[in-house]
Amino acid sequence: MIKCSRFLALALASLFGLASATSLSAQDAQVPAADMQAMHLQMMGYPRPTLSGQDAFGAIQEIVKILEANPKTDWSKVNLEALRRHLIDMNDVTLHANADATPIEGGVKIAITGEGRTKDAIQRMVTAHAHEVDSSHLNGWSATADPIPTGVVLTVTSADPREATHIRGLGFVGILTSGPHHQPHHLAMALGQMVH
Repeated sequence: MIKCSRFLALALASLFGLASATSLSAQDAQVPAADMQAMHLQMMGYPRPTLSGQDAFGAIQEIVKILEANPKTDWSKVNLEALRRHLIDMNDVTLHANADATPIEGGVKIAITGEGRTKDAIQRMVTAHAHEVDSSHLNGWSATADPIPTGVVLTVTSADPREATHIRGLGFVGILTSGPHHQPHHLAMALGQMVH
């Protein structure tokens, strides 16, 4: 109760400008700044924000929480930098790649192109995704990614006419997001188990 009262008094003093940083005791100084901010906002009637403010930051933050919650995590093998680079690839491919789709029998053929780092990201990501789709037989699809100088040509088909329509409707970015492997892949990458 004493700690709570001291925390509340400190928060109130901070809110009304009654205490300066130099007047804080050593015990008061141990209260994390983030907790002080949250208490201050709550007293003003604002809820604590939950979004990280940036998608890649939030994805990494989620992985860090998962790793820290597991006492078996081998921190000597953790590779968050590999995950960060992969998320940069995802950003480049999602936002900067050009995708020119042509309907074909059973599905679609898409020329996915870009320049510089975007081209490299396309060749890493789309090739890996096509392999994952094909090897897992996702929705009964067949997928290939053939390299070209400016990116790859992704071909996705199905013998089922309904799936062929599904594939065409999804288009490039829909196909790229299909399948349940993305999030587990991010965790495995952070654990140092796989890298594109």
